[in-house]
Amino acid sequence: MKQTLFVIQELIAREMKRKYSRSKLGILWSVLNPLLSMAVLSLVFSTMFRKSIENYPVYYLTGYLIWSFFTAATNTAMTSLADNQALLLQVRLPKEIFPFSRVCTAFVNFLYSLAAYVVILAFFRISLGISAIFFPLVMLLVFFFSLGAGYILSVLYVFFGDIRHLYSVFLTLLMYLSALFYPLELLPPIMQTFIRQNPIYQFISAARSCVMYQEIPQAGLWIKMILWSSLLYLAGIYLFQKAKTKIALRL
Repeated sequence: MKQTLFVIQELIAREMKRKYSRSKLGILWSVLNPLLSMAVLSLVFSTMFRKSIENYPVYYLTGYLIWSFFTAATNTAMTSLADNQALLLQVRLPKEIFPFSRVCTAFVNFLYSLAAYVVILAFFRISLGISAIFFPLVMLLVFFFSLGAGYILSVLYVFFGDIRHLYSVFLTLLMYLSALFYPLELLPPIMQTFIRQNPIYQFISAARSCVMYQEIPQAGLWIKMILWSSLLYLAGIYLFQKAKTKIALRL
């Protein structure tokens, strides 16, 4: 167990170094990147949606942080087995730790990004109520949802490399169906109903309730998020375990 934890820590440290190896600002980019993205989108859309969304930059940034964590976690977990082929073949290690370490690395970057989030909350004078204590729980569910997706994608990538390109197209579609930068109320009722079934939108909506609107998400939303996270995580673990032997042969 100690050896496995040590390997996971080393893998996370290696990924962090690799990510910022050619950047003079290093980890500071984890803070600047969401701020820059927020500034650009706010400049473009804040006037358009100012009557529909109060504190638009906070609205967007809340969704963006969750979205960027999910995309970074799943994209990097997808190639984790192939990227560590030599290590997998030379050392007897649980294969699960490679996708897991990539998701953890994305989560560490998310934690650094929270510094930018705190600054923006303070700037717009968003006071945190008791509901804010549920925000970490929302992120825990996002973590396991992303981990389950990462396990599935890592297996698929070993056998079907083109999944990377297909997933990129899927993410683009999913982004527009997650109400990152527009109010859901502007869409026709049938589209609103459809988007509300999107798990990423559910996570984002719950986070906005906890932080922006000082409301504890309704029980129905918690049930949906827990089901999505649990089912996808269990499906990912199951598929990964079933494919272990074939993965070793394929690599």
